[in-house]
Amino acid sequence: MKISAVRSLVVNADMRNWVFVRVETDQPGLYGWGEATLEWKTGAVVGAITDLAPLILGHDPRDIDRLTRIMIKHGFWPPGVIGLSAISGIEIALWDIFGKSVGQPVWRLLGGAARERIRVYTHLGLGEMKAVYETMSGTALVERARAVVERGYRAVKVVIIPYTHYTASPTEIAHVGTMMRGLREAVGQSIEIMVDFHGRPASVAAALAYIDALAPYRPMFVEEPVQPGDPRSMAAVTTRSPCPIAAGERLVDPRDFEALFSRRAIHIAQPDLCHCGGFSGARRIAAMAETAGIGLAPHNPLGPIATIAAWHFDIATAGVVIQEEMSGAVPWFRDVVSGLPLLNDGCWPKPEGPGLGLEVNEEVAARHPFAPEVLHPTHAVLDDGTIVDW
Repeated sequence: MKISAVRSLVVNADMRNWVFVRVETDQPGLYGWGEATLEWKTGAVVGAITDLAPLILGHDPRDIDRLTRIMIKHGFWPPGVIGLSAISGIEIALWDIFGKSVGQPVWRLLGGAARERIRVYTHLGLGEMKAVYETMSGTALVERARAVVERGYRAVKVVIIPYTHYTASPTEIAHVGTMMRGLREAVGQSIEIMVDFHGRPASVAAALAYIDALAPYRPMFVEEPVQPGDPRSMAAVTTRSPCPIAAGERLVDPRDFEALFSRRAIHIAQPDLCHCGGFSGARRIAAMAETAGIGLAPHNPLGPIATIAAWHFDIATAGVVIQEEMSGAVPWFRDVVSGLPLLNDGCWPKPEGPGLGLEVNEEVAARHPFAPEVLHPTHAVLDDGTIVDW
């Protein structure tokens, strides 16, 4: 069996372009799908996929570790997030081929089931982008959170931290506390709440001020309280935080995670299979996390193939605590890819079918061609004109 072609399929999902990857073989009807979505880098990732393809053409697609090493090591320059996202999409597609070739689901090939089901959470608006990032009033927050719970979710994530510089004002801190109190009172104690800081605080002190306001309402975790790439600041937050701390969605190299793990700088790691090297990279990170006593909550605000890949990873990985998903990002989310999980009491059951158990409807995909993505960072400007982290 040999790889005969690698191609990309871009699908515009309103405020994000999904990058699907199809790896074809010389066996009639045998191909695999992966996803390499990277916000605001669509053209760069598609170009990277094109650049990487000649490295693996003619190889056996089942030699996944070997092919991943070729793509990472034989480009001379470190791949970075763009290159590694492209590699991740290809790697996920190789697992899909492998599973189909032996008639087994990918989770079985990863070592079998570590669990029977996995808890999941979504965002406000079920992941619709404006609801996720533009819900900053208490009334809208409560209404949208209740709508999520009514759809059967037992956990919800919110982004309610204002754009912040090195200090947080008493007014901003009080507003965050008021929002969180209203949210907790609305959904009750049985619903898990996560708060995504998006790395907006520019200092440890500002991050901790918001965390202290949230703590009485017991968030499941606080995500990315400071910018990634600064393990010392993250450790300083975690040491003093009364809430569990999560991070890692913007880290792609296992060595980046090791810098956090060695300092015990987080409680929950959030690798994204579409950026960290696919199943292979995520499994390495999971093993490192387990030795450090750190749980996993894989990042996934992406498309339907990414969702299915994360589902297989979760079933095979004991360290996963909960899984992110955004299947309400667009109304036709389930039309473009078949085989998506169905929610049952806030959980997904084990996947069925060989490989990833999915198929892409390319006719539906063609109705949503590439379009420029909305540039959210244009909103991350303080009253005085200072540009801050989105």
